[in-house]
Amino acid sequence: MLSRLAHLLVPVLGRVRVTTAPDVRVPPGSVIVANLTSLADPAVVLAALRRCGVEPVVMAAAGLWRTPVLGRLLVREGHIPVHRGHRRAAEALDHAASALAAGRSVLLYAEGGIPSRRDAAEAAPLAFRSGLARLVARTGAPVVPVGQAGARRVTSGSAVKQLAGLATAPLRRPRLHVHVGRPLELTGDADARTRQAHAAVTDAWRTAAARLREPAGYAA
Repeated sequence: MLSRLAHLLVPVLGRVRVTTAPDVRVPPGSVIVANLTSLADPAVVLAALRRCGVEPVVMAAAGLWRTPVLGRLLVREGHIPVHRGHRRAAEALDHAASALAAGRSVLLYAEGGIPSRRDAAEAAPLAFRSGLARLVARTGAPVVPVGQAGARRVTSGSAVKQLAGLATAPLRRPRLHVHVGRPLELTGDADARTRQAHAAVTDAWRTAAARLREPAGYAA
């Protein structure tokens, strides 16, 4: 349901284009790792992944589960709350491992939060936290890097600017681009795995940002 809602909503907010590395297919039970730039990112990435035939379980900040309607939807769909800085934080990896074992893909934001920037410009992904490496070491799941560019044109800056951006996005319809990279098997210790994943997501983001500047491919 969450992926379907994103699929319907995001094209209203902007012009979405999705590209993939040649012959890429997201294997069942993959960890999908995307860069995080704004509150609009998850919806944009979910809409893009649905075009690729993938509807993942999402790992997201536990506070979203307290939001009316959305919270009930997240529970019903089996998405995974992340209690950062809490003794329950490790539960998220347990739930993610169970979802992967059941053949579901899991969408994870390894940066751990939205960057504290007020401009709408693109910037490379921040350093990754260790949860991704620990999840992959535990499950052996392949990692699919995803790069997203353009979502900060929908929402960015102060709370007032974000609300204004969201309200005006259907009129402005900014360009949004998502690039799905080739699945990879992470190797080495936790630091090496984290570096490999960060490099792959950064490459996917660079591709998305470059494609965002291309004149063709964005319908009105």
